[in-house]
Amino acid sequence: MKPLLSALCLGLIPLAAFAQDDGTLIVHDGYARAANPRSGAAFMVVENRGSGACMLSTVTSDAAERVELHTHREEGGVMKMVKADPIRIPAGGRHELARGGDHVMLMGLKQPLGDGDTVALTLDFGPCGKVQTTLPVDNKRMPAQGAVAH
Repeated sequence: MKPLLSALCLGLIPLAAFAQDDGTLIVHDGYARAANPRSGAAFMVVENRGSGACMLSTVTSDAAERVELHTHREEGGVMKMVKADPIRIPAGGRHELARGGDHVMLMGLKQPLGDGDTVALTLDFGPCGKVQTTLPVDNKRMPAQGAVAH
């Protein structure tokens, strides 16, 4: 009986891992870049292939002391970078985290971001789960045509 029970329990482990990473939330076209030796930012496209909206609430990384979602807002006629509220990714939709808009700020970098390095991030979508991704550092990459840089 014990071997059968053990086999059944071991058989559930891959199922649990699959349920957490079922391909509903996809991160692509991501990269990180340095703003200076102590801070940087990460940009990417997040697709939600699920049937319900998901909220990107927090991002964590061992690369920095503090990681926050940021955006740009006009305040008094001046564009300012400010901490962002959770970002809604609609069902069947996508959201671009891009320069001049919503993005991930990396503050208190543990080491400067050099071209060719990578940055590991964990994106927390609350009830929709967490997505782990590793982004290349590309300090020379320019925003896509039409993107605003401030």
